[in-house]
Amino acid sequence: MTRVTVRPGDIDSAAIDRAVGVLHGGGLVAFPTETVYGLGANAADGAAVARVFQAKGRPPSHPLIVHLAGAEQLGDWVAHVPAHARLLAERFWPGPLTLVLRRGGRVSLETTGGLETVAVRVPAHPVALALLSAFGGGIAAPSANRFGSVSPTTAGHVRAELDGAVDVVLDGGPCSVGVESTIVDATGEALSILRPGGVTREDLEAALGRPLAVPATSHIRVPGQHPSHYAPRARVVLVEPDKVIAEAERAQGSGHQVGVLLPPAFADAEVKAHAVVELPASMPAYARELYAFLRELDQRGCDLIVASPPAERGLGAAIANRLRRAAGPRPAM
Repeated sequence: MTRVTVRPGDIDSAAIDRAVGVLHGGGLVAFPTETVYGLGANAADGAAVARVFQAKGRPPSHPLIVHLAGAEQLGDWVAHVPAHARLLAERFWPGPLTLVLRRGGRVSLETTGGLETVAVRVPAHPVALALLSAFGGGIAAPSANRFGSVSPTTAGHVRAELDGAVDVVLDGGPCSVGVESTIVDATGEALSILRPGGVTREDLEAALGRPLAVPATSHIRVPGQHPSHYAPRARVVLVEPDKVIAEAERAQGSGHQVGVLLPPAFADAEVKAHAVVELPASMPAYARELYAFLRELDQRGCDLIVASPPAERGLGAAIANRLRRAAGPRPAM
């Protein structure tokens, strides 16, 4: 198939039509969402979904998220939509919220990783919505990168990592949220957050009028639970904010090429390190740029990155989660 790149700006209906044709033919389309770029296949086509796992090097037991054009399509993909799930869909869709519900018959078991639950969401990006509306079905899509590595927030990131494995790349510009969607287990009455993301716990609890659990572990497998995930090539070390500079300088003195994600409180400090990224004080800005910062430090030749997780409130919870996964134990090569 011919690989087509759609540049940012007005939506190119001809390019969308070509991407839809690729999906109907069992191919792969990389497309922008407000969170990160997704690597999509027809969610009802098990063979096409298997190509997603192959392209990413992703274990087949790790389920994918089914992206829909609107909440009115839920009945096609899930067995039952509880009242609390409808409330959250009405409040936060389109947007960075994924709901885990009981699987309907249309979704392939390849998409769900063999589970009887399915993760669904409606993305808030005009290119993604144009693609989904024209396709008319569900698109199963994880992030468009190699499994476990830093998620892509531009089309350039997708091409750099998956060039040759994707049939069409739709370029909708940089992602506006920058971290993946929040995943909520809505299969029972006791809702819980399985992955923090672009919709905050505080916003969810305000909408529901009750607290949400955040379990340390879950019997439901969802994206982003692997101990090492969202990881740059450089090893990531996490310390308290007031220890970032000392740890960076110690590691630099030990022979490492150290990259530093410098907390805003220390923006005026001089740091003896290979590369320093001064973090924005705004949590939305930090979330939007987090993956780009990690990629930048890789590109600048760092072999170790020193950072500090932000306070776990608002979007800080999602950023802290991604940093902890990036610093997680990596499989032996």
